[in-house]
Amino acid sequence: MRSVRARAALGATLVVAVALTAAGLAVLLVLRGNLTDRAGLEAEVTAREVAGELALGTPYAELELDDADSHPVQVTDEEGRVVAASEDLEEISGTGTAADRPAPSAQVPAPAPDGDDDDQDEDGEDPGRGEVSTDTPDFVNGTATVDGESQEYRFAAVEATTRQGVTLTVHAGAPLAAEQEAVNTVRTSMLTGLPVMLLVVAGVTWLVTRRALRPVEGIRRELAAITASEDLARRVPEPESRDEIARLARTTNETLAVLEESVGRQRRFVADASHELRSPIASLRTQLEVGAAHPELLDVPGAVEDTVRLQALAADLLLLARLDAGERPGRTAVDLGALVREEVSQRVADRIPPQVSVADPGPFEVAGSRQQLARVIGNLLDNAERHAERSVALSVRAERQAVIVEVTDDGTGVPEAERDRIFERFVRLDDARARDDGGAGLGLAIARDVAVRHGGTLAAGTAAGGGARFTLRLPAAPGPVR
Repeated sequence: MRSVRARAALGATLVVAVALTAAGLAVLLVLRGNLTDRAGLEAEVTAREVAGELALGTPYAELELDDADSHPVQVTDEEGRVVAASEDLEEISGTGTAADRPAPSAQVPAPAPDGDDDDQDEDGEDPGRGEVSTDTPDFVNGTATVDGESQEYRFAAVEATTRQGVTLTVHAGAPLAAEQEAVNTVRTSMLTGLPVMLLVVAGVTWLVTRRALRPVEGIRRELAAITASEDLARRVPEPESRDEIARLARTTNETLAVLEESVGRQRRFVADASHELRSPIASLRTQLEVGAAHPELLDVPGAVEDTVRLQALAADLLLLARLDAGERPGRTAVDLGALVREEVSQRVADRIPPQVSVADPGPFEVAGSRQQLARVIGNLLDNAERHAERSVALSVRAERQAVIVEVTDDGTGVPEAERDRIFERFVRLDDARARDDGGAGLGLAIARDVAVRHGGTLAAGTAAGGGARFTLRLPAAPGPVR
């Protein structure tokens, strides 16, 4: 039962078995009911024929009761005594009369008490005729023994009133042997065919499921091979069909592609981080070793600068690690206008003081982390200071349910072909390769990652004066956050 094929075959077999059993029982019940109703109809016709003869005044001895095997007949009076019965009818049961056993022929009463065969009474008047009940007869199942052989019959009871006002009950039967034989034949056929049908259903379900799941096994084997070889460049086979398994294979390959890209980016990140860390650490170690051997040659400002640079690089790497781990920003309301003014007021050592322009009215609130958004603004200002010649400008405004922050400079700008690549980690353009002039190439990468995790965007463009323009777009805070 650990196999999907086995469970599918078993489930389909059980469902079909229950359905066929229910359908078979319904067919048997309907067949039995129809045959029983037909036998009851035959018995009713016979009973009404005999009752009609009695109503016309036919003597008991002259009643047509010869067909005892097919339609045994028994006539009883109001006290339940048998007054007439079919020839060779030895015993009858199930009719509910006081005497189920027919009376011997010697005990059958005389036909009519007056013994007159004419249609007129003593006064010369027509005594009239009897009548047959038009009510629905009572039907019962019973047995009758005819000429020493007992069988089951369907009996119909019809009342008749003679000319003399005597009420008689005619019990006529129809055999149920044909009904029982038909029901038994159908039951035997169903019991014989049911196992064969279930075996066919189980086999077909097994084969169809096996054929449908064959691509899944191929996907599993390839994934196992990829796991063992750690080669994320491999892909699972995609079936040509357009069913769920084909979509599963395509999704799996897309996942492998994303995983391969993620692992490659992580490896490049580790390699670049190691390279960036090696330089300040080596420089700091050299200065400390020289200072230990020759204290008069110790470059304290240089050591402090390398330490600060190393500290900033470690902080950037730590922030990127948290962002890669899926750290979500907070949901506090942050006024970007106030945050920009605060950040600019703290940059007293900038080579070019930024010009701040905050549109009215405010506030310009967004939902997020104040610390991370401050880091984005600081990184954009650092980048502008590094490339600007005479001016750096920063503006804040609202636009279509969003808050826009733009940082521009009058430097050489960003070539159009490099406007996406500069947001990659450890990427620096040619004019920023010098370690003394530029950072490690993580500022813009951190800024874009933070913007994306806040539901916004960060794009590079060209300023009006020909320099670089970086546009930060963040969704405005909704009402509850405000």
